[in-house]
Amino acid sequence: MRIDIITIFPEYFRPLHVSLLGKAAGRGIVEFAVHDLRTWAHDTHRTVDDAPFGGGPGMVMTPAPWGEALHAVTSTALPGARLVVPTPSGIPFRQEMAATYAACDHLVFACGRYEGIDARVIEDARTSMVVDEVSVGDYVLSGGEPAALVMIDAIGRLLPGVLGNVASAADDSFGGGAGPMAGLLEGPVYTRPRVWRGREVPGVLLSGDHAAIARWQRDEALRRTAAYRPDLVAKIAADALDARDREVLSRAGFPLRGEDMAH
Repeated sequence: MRIDIITIFPEYFRPLHVSLLGKAAGRGIVEFAVHDLRTWAHDTHRTVDDAPFGGGPGMVMTPAPWGEALHAVTSTALPGARLVVPTPSGIPFRQEMAATYAACDHLVFACGRYEGIDARVIEDARTSMVVDEVSVGDYVLSGGEPAALVMIDAIGRLLPGVLGNVASAADDSFGGGAGPMAGLLEGPVYTRPRVWRGREVPGVLLSGDHAAIARWQRDEALRRTAAYRPDLVAKIAADALDARDREVLSRAGFPLRGEDMAH
């Protein structure tokens, strides 16, 4: 996979060279290229922003540097290249989207600042490639850079060969597929020592009974999801919940619909 990033703060992306992503880049699994938007600003001060039409606070990133930058970066784009624009007004970024992006050959991230990028840049880009405006949460950041890093990390770990254990991604919170944790938050995890500050690891995890362990893990995932993200439980199809699931959710105080209880 090739990932291009356009930003006025190239140094913000030094973390791409460490940990799993750095190792993946070193092995050729992913290729990163970070571009300074000011390269395409041609006045003395390399200006990339101006006051907004219609008034209001803040500044807006001007279209000319962005137009040139996107043309230069995408002129050698791989087939199916996709432009991702981090913005709090975009569609929510979710695990399914990370999986979709991980299947792409080429992603371009356009990191805005100030009040955002002139809207004509996005309109123009859509005439030549797929463009997604994406939000990483219901809050406002100083710019698109931290959001891009979050998305790139979520995408990168799904690339074949990045994780040491290929099953790890499927067991994550929001794990995809049809496994026992699909759509649920991951439950608590433990390691040595068995007792720490008087707190003991749940006995079932030491039992060697794989069926019992799997059931415990699903129970804990259901409890945590009901407590922290009841919206996710509400999205689970009724026929995906067995009698034990409903019992766990009921005890956790999750209001199951009457038709669900009848199954």
